[in-house]
This record gives sequence, structure tokens and C-alpha cells, in this order.
Amino acid sequence: MKIVLALALVAALATGVAVAGNGRTNDKTFVYAIGLWGDLPYNDLQAKTGVPNLIDDLNASNLAFSVHDGDLKAGNGTPGSTTPTLCSDALYYQALAFLNSIEGAAMVTPGDNDWTDCDRPSNGGYNSRERLDFERRVFFSTPYSQGTKPMREEVQTEPSCLGFAGPAACVENRRWTFKGVTYATVNVQGSCNNLCDVAPDPAEYAARNAAVNAWIRETFASAKANGSAAVMIVGQADPGFDASDATRAPLRNPRTLAETDAQPDGHRDFLTTLRDETVAFRGPVVFVHGDSHYFRVDKPLLDTQGRRLENFTRVETFGDNAANDDNDVHWVKALVDPHSRDVFAFQAQIVPANRTAVPAP
Repeated sequence: MKIVLALALVAALATGVAVAGNGRTNDKTFVYAIGLWGDLPYNDLQAKTGVPNLIDDLNASNLAFSVHDGDLKAGNGTPGSTTPTLCSDALYYQALAFLNSIEGAAMVTPGDNDWTDCDRPSNGGYNSRERLDFERRVFFSTPYSQGTKPMREEVQTEPSCLGFAGPAACVENRRWTFKGVTYATVNVQGSCNNLCDVAPDPAEYAARNAAVNAWIRETFASAKANGSAAVMIVGQADPGFDASDATRAPLRNPRTLAETDAQPDGHRDFLTTLRDETVAFRGPVVFVHGDSHYFRVDKPLLDTQGRRLENFTRVETFGDNAANDDNDVHWVKALVDPHSRDVFAFQAQIVPANRTAVPAP
């Protein structure tokens, strides 16, 4: 018996699939892997070396697809930079080239630094709605992703959002189902979700917020109809979930989800919809975001009684540390098995060529 068990263990390790259970247990094997990254690049070095190194690492990892969760640049332009750091057309074409160099399908969702914050003088003083419209044309003009093997996605095509000239289709909100799991991107932004900063735009927010909440509800309905084992939602903003960390996110009452720090609350509706749908779905739900530049995987969402939602996981991807150049230019691997209990397992992927504080051995 001991010999049989030993041989079974060796076989499992040799295949490289043992990561966490099996079937409905927690000895999970994974069926496929995806890459999650964002908040990059923020300076010339990251654009010239850090992001290309990261993409090389993605391409060496046999991923089903990858998702960039927003922010194609820093919050302010860099005087004297040799790569695009303002909200000029060149910025978006640089990002498009990065995405199209990724093997397989490469998804993306907008970030505040590449549209809501573009009205800052330090970013060129652009009209934010016009820059979002431009992003829609560059990245979202077809029902396909970027990457060397684009994947077809469902698109929110109703003219429910607002653009520079009036009503616009929210084509950046996308959905796809892959091997038993439903994925979606939503245009949810930092900087109060366009309710604060240099030129707040409550009308744009109201239209987009309603569209996002409708898209989330439709995504969960689609997941249930398709028999999906889990749902992953990807957006840019760190909306804050409680009152624990004012340095990285808005402060909230975790039961009511109302913001408590006297700032405009651009995320309560989104969080309430996400919470309601997570409770009703019952299976694993993951929200992936960037924005506050701090890698973490945790369970911060509570119900109205203050109980932690066991089936909800937040994943925040690595983000800029421009002061230390490529120090945080890394990504997160999600290992996926639709037949396992938790469906997802997450691993930080430290790009060897981007190690800054401690060089790779």
C-alpha cells in the first residue's frame, strides 16, 4: 500500500498539476491558467523594459488568455519622457502594440489614468469623454479581444453610456465563457468613478453606472443559464470594502457599503449589485482590480449582517512602483479547474528580469 501511494504522489508531482484538490474536494488540479496584470507602464523604463519582460513571461506560461485591468499610464504625465505619458493618441497605440504581442487572447478594460484623469493639465488637458470614445475605437471596435489569437466576446452594445457627442454604446463592457467559467469586464474607475478630481462628470457617471450594474446582473444570469461553475469580474477601481485602509481605498461601512470618508461615492451601487449577485449565485465569485497598486488576495466583502461572504474573493494585481522602476512590474496567475470546489487558485508571478531589490539567483 505504501508503495502504491508513493507512486501516485510521484505521478502527480511529475505532471505538475497538483495545486490545491480534486473534484469537489480541495485537492484541486487545474485545467487551464490565465494571466492578470495592470497599472502599467508608468515610466520610460517600464515601457521599454519592464512591460516587455512581463509580456515575455506571460508568453512563456502557456496561458488560455490574459486580462489587463486598466491604467495604461501614470496619473500624471512625465515631463521629458521619451515614451507616451500624456493622454495623447500615441499612448493608446503603444498599449495596443503591447496587447497584440501577447500570445493567445489578450483582454483589457479602461482605467482612470487613461480617460477620467485625462482632463488634468499634467495629462494634456483632454476632454475625458472624448478620450474614452477614442479608447472605444482603438480597443473595442470589434467583438474580439486583442492578442495573437483574438477571442470573440459578448459586447454591451446598447447606447446606455455617454460619449463626447452624446449617447454611446458601452462597448468596453465585455463577457466570455471559457471551459465552464464566465468572465466579464466592467468600466468601473478610481478617482471616485468620475465624480471627483479636476472635472467631475455626474451625468457620465450616472449613465455608465446604470449600464455597469445591468451588465453585472446579465453576467450572473448568463452564468446561471450556462451552468458556469464560477464568475470572474474584472474592473480597474479599488472601490474599498470597509474602514481598514484609508491609504489605499475609500472607507466604507462594510454592512451598508456606504462611503464614510466624505468623498463622492461612485462605487456603492456597483458593490451592492456585486454583493447581491454573489449571494444569489452561491458559487465562487472573484473581483479582480488594480488602482491601489498593492498585490493581495483576500475576502473583504461582508453581508448586511456583517458576515463574510465565503464565496467571494478579491484579487488586486501588481501595479506601478515608478520610483523604483521595474520593482512591481509583475503579474498574477489564476489556475482554473471548473470541477474543483473553489475553482480558482492564485499565484504571484515575479518576473525574474524585473527583480529590483533582490536580483534573481
